[in-house]
Amino acid sequence: MATLSYHEQKDIENIKKLRELQKELPSFCSDFFRGIETSTSTRTRIAYAYDLKIFFQFLKTANPGTFDNPSHTLTPSDLEKLTVTDLEEYIDYLKCHPSDTNEDVINTERGLMRKVSSLRSFYSYFFRNERIEKNPAALVRMPKLHEKEIIRLEIDEVAKLLDEVEEGDKLTEKQKLYHERTKVRDLAMMSLLLGTGIRVSECVGLNINDIDLDTCGARVYRKGGKESVIYFSDEVRDVLENYLDEREMIDAVPGNEDALFLSMQRKRINVRSVENLVKKYAKLVTPLKKITPHKLRSTYGTSLYRETGDIYLVASVLGHNDVNTTRKHYAAQEEERRRSARNVVRLRES
Repeated sequence: MATLSYHEQKDIENIKKLRELQKELPSFCSDFFRGIETSTSTRTRIAYAYDLKIFFQFLKTANPGTFDNPSHTLTPSDLEKLTVTDLEEYIDYLKCHPSDTNEDVINTERGLMRKVSSLRSFYSYFFRNERIEKNPAALVRMPKLHEKEIIRLEIDEVAKLLDEVEEGDKLTEKQKLYHERTKVRDLAMMSLLLGTGIRVSECVGLNINDIDLDTCGARVYRKGGKESVIYFSDEVRDVLENYLDEREMIDAVPGNEDALFLSMQRKRINVRSVENLVKKYAKLVTPLKKITPHKLRSTYGTSLYRETGDIYLVASVLGHNDVNTTRKHYAAQEEERRRSARNVVRLRES
């Protein structure tokens, strides 16, 4: 049997996880997940499952005697018993609700919007397939989302971050012991994230044979499994070349031989570990900014747009399916460019 890629393995893990989650939901929910399978990723469907789990937990506590029956006895027609007011109460419940361990879960504006969007998709599926006659979720107003300032690194902060990754001067004595063993890998990983804008999941999924130093290109698998080639600078190529020389000397744990970036346990590094690495280094050079791998992606996108002024190029390089997604993130730069263009066109010579 052919060896599965990292992303194929993740998909299989997600499918198994989704099956377990569906056991906690009404049986008719399985129809919904099958119906959206071709248009969503496994990660998206898992997010829907978690959201629906909270929804049905709310119904059991808020409507005793109606929705506290065993999950498998509920049917799509039970959804029609709910009114817009009921769903608005659910949104209010989402602002602060208990977790499985009875700890308070607080949802931000973005979290509320995602959960309401999940519920709308859920209702829409059964309404579209004529299994319910009313769709109260379509009448619920989406929570207001206030745009937050996009956090990114400035040019000098990027240089300081890479210097710290390479030198480790500000690390504790204990951290420096690990740093000596990982600094070449960490510098290659950080340079790749900052120099290409790839997602952290795309980074950890890279295999050795995905890197072509001759063309300065890397094969990545975008959201939805789409294969794409991204290109990096000579500067990034040099640090990758140094790391690949070191990587050849590491005997990876069986099943991880192809992985480009390895953990100290000689296994493919995971997303959480990369997030912790970025947080550790960034906190030393810019303590007031909460920097994550996604903020490194925003940093690259900003720099690329500042240099080229081509929003379509930025969208293509970042792997955005909709250029409006890109434009929303870089609206401030677009406004700045429009303002700077005010004196470009002259009507009369002075």
